[in-house]
Amino acid sequence: MSDRPELCVGAVAISDDALLMVQRATEPGLGQWSLPGGRVERGELLAEALVREVREETGVDVVCGDLIDWVERISDDHHFVIADFWVTPMSADAPVSGTDATAARWVPIVELLELPLVDGLAGFLSDHRIIDGWA
Repeated sequence: MSDRPELCVGAVAISDDALLMVQRATEPGLGQWSLPGGRVERGELLAEALVREVREETGVDVVCGDLIDWVERISDDHHFVIADFWVTPMSADAPVSGTDATAARWVPIVELLELPLVDGLAGFLSDHRIIDGWA
C-alpha cells in the first residue's frame, strides 16, 4: 500500500440505455464489474488520464465531460480518491477488453442488478440518478 492516497478517474458512458462497464482483472474487485478508469499518472491531467484509461481498458475513444462526483475507497491495501466524469463515446464500436479488464461491454442499465458490482458502485449510480431502484 502506498503511504499516500492515489488519485484515480472513472468514466460514466451511457449509450442506448446501456452503461460502459469492465470486469476487473486485478484486485481490488477482481472479477467484479466496474466503470472503466484507473490511476492518474504523474504530470497527467485528469481528462487525459480518463481518456487513456478508457481506451486501454475498453478500446473505446471518449471525450471527457463534466465531473459527476468523487468517492474514496479505503481498505488495508489501498486508499483511492476517484473522480468520476461523464464521457461521450466517439463511435459505436463494440468495446474490447484490454489492460486491467477481463471483459468490457455495454450493459443495459436494467441488467446491472444481475452483475457482481464493485463495492459502492450501485449506491454511486443510484445517488446520481444514473440508475433507479437501488436501496
